[in-house]
Amino acid sequence: MKTQAPKETPHIKPNGAEIAETILLPGDPLRAKFIAETYLEDVVQFNEIRGMLGYTGTYKGKRLSVMGTGMGTPSMSLYSWELIHVFGVKNLIRIGSAGAIQDHLHLNDIVLAMGSSTDSNYMHQFNVPGHYSITASFDLLEKAKKIADAKGQKVHVGNVLSSDIFYNVDPTALERWSKMGILCAEMESAGLYLNAAYAGVNALCILTVSDHIFRHEFLSAEERQTSFTNMMEIALELA
Repeated sequence: MKTQAPKETPHIKPNGAEIAETILLPGDPLRAKFIAETYLEDVVQFNEIRGMLGYTGTYKGKRLSVMGTGMGTPSMSLYSWELIHVFGVKNLIRIGSAGAIQDHLHLNDIVLAMGSSTDSNYMHQFNVPGHYSITASFDLLEKAKKIADAKGQKVHVGNVLSSDIFYNVDPTALERWSKMGILCAEMESAGLYLNAAYAGVNALCILTVSDHIFRHEFLSAEERQTSFTNMMEIALELA
């Protein structure tokens, strides 16, 4: 009788450790470590390949994993694809920072990304005969909004820009996105949402405004660590 080979990829090698069906995905692997050490019990590390730390534990008795994804659509798309198709993850929640491009957004505000507009070409591989609207899982979005309301935390719900470009040589690009009602800019949600939609699983991006691009306001590294607590606690409650 053949024994089944343990599930692993060149990028994720759990060595037999469990990866839960619900996972939080910060870009920074050190933030994944912080979440595991601060909020989870009975923690087991399931990945350290390329420094992309991943952990599984329990939060209020529910199994939950957390893992870094790196920056940008290519990195997020690689890790989320493997988590979904190799390890069976069903609920993927990105938690990260964003740059606001609307006047009514302020530092530390939380954004639930209902939609993800993008300048990325990642979608071309799906070969859809038209323009696909990239959206979050309504189930996760609705739950996150209710959790925020119960905590008395104001959140903004709407469309965000998932961009491949951090340093844009066109200084007017974000102004044009702003005119279309885009709330803020980040770099990963489109790849996550597309992978989730293709596989029929759930995905949501929860963001904290770390800077306001037009007003040239920003949080320090220390302020980011503290102010991201509200976002992380909303995400943890989704487990």
